[in-house]
Amino acid sequence: MHSPGPRTTTAAEALARTVVVALLAALGLLGAGTGPAAAADGEVSWTVTTASNDFGSGRRNYGYTLDPGGRIEDGLVIVNHGTTPLRLAVYAADAFTTEQGRLDLAGRDATPAGVGAWVHPGRPDVTVAPGESAEVPFTVAPPDDAAPGEYLGGVVTSPAGADGRRLGIRIRLRVGGELRPGLSVEGLRVGYSGTPDPFGKGDATVTYTIRNTGNAVLTARQEVSTSGPFGRFGAQAGRVGDSPPLLPGETWKVTVPVRGVAPALRLTAAVSLVPLLADASGSVAPLAAVESTTHAWTIPWAALLVLVAAGGLVVTALAVPAAGQRITRRAAGIARRARTPSPKRS
Repeated sequence: MHSPGPRTTTAAEALARTVVVALLAALGLLGAGTGPAAAADGEVSWTVTTASNDFGSGRRNYGYTLDPGGRIEDGLVIVNHGTTPLRLAVYAADAFTTEQGRLDLAGRDATPAGVGAWVHPGRPDVTVAPGESAEVPFTVAPPDDAAPGEYLGGVVTSPAGADGRRLGIRIRLRVGGELRPGLSVEGLRVGYSGTPDPFGKGDATVTYTIRNTGNAVLTARQEVSTSGPFGRFGAQAGRVGDSPPLLPGETWKVTVPVRGVAPALRLTAAVSLVPLLADASGSVAPLAAVESTTHAWTIPWAALLVLVAAGGLVVTALAVPAAGQRITRRAAGIARRARTPSPKRS
């Protein structure tokens, strides 16, 4: 399949194509993970959209399935809404999940390993006249030894020769072969914060790291709970939000508070993850749950102090009468000896 070469249209012809994108951008609904994207602060005078071709029109992002060594061609449309000529760099980049849980595209200086290395724009930069648009073709060509699985990245535009705001469109690439989705729970720990009330309950904090161990993009549905010996004194963490989409090999750190935990000496924390696999159409399939547990000691110090104090009072209460009885017996013995006459000496 071949895409048309670079072409120029008037702004009026491009208006219908870009109005939806402009409205979504104004509402802040576009991101590097879902369609035309902004990756930095600042005003921009251009928009980017997918080209209309055999793949369809009005696409929000790019999605492909290719075998290793395959090749397809597509295009990116840039519209200059400004009043001066616009020169933009065009390049491909890998995607990653930020610490805030959002998908973003790596910078131009990052070393690409997937989409960023396999997507090749037809030109490194383009100049678009005021009020006009230009289409930049690109090819997608994973190498012969590309590992099966899902890859995320995008085609990015930014001011040529300067740092500034970037606009890009996401690319989701599925390389043919066996799909092996998988998640794991690592570094699971539980801590306990007691209460001065000897008969009260405290709080537990469960921490762990989710790792995407497979070759598919996954979101984790999470459940966290605690229990005492033999599964008694159970407490639920309540609703824990889903993790962000994690690319293969990525990790996500989680901290979950659990309220109303009884200090029952031995505390067990349990984590259950249900991997959620989304296909190209957006349908989500839950996979088999992954479960992990850990343990910690929860000494009820307040209750122990109460028991120790109560035990001390009992011992004291028992010891005082006994001591009084010994003193009484000793005094009685002294009195008897005093009344008994001493034997006369011859």
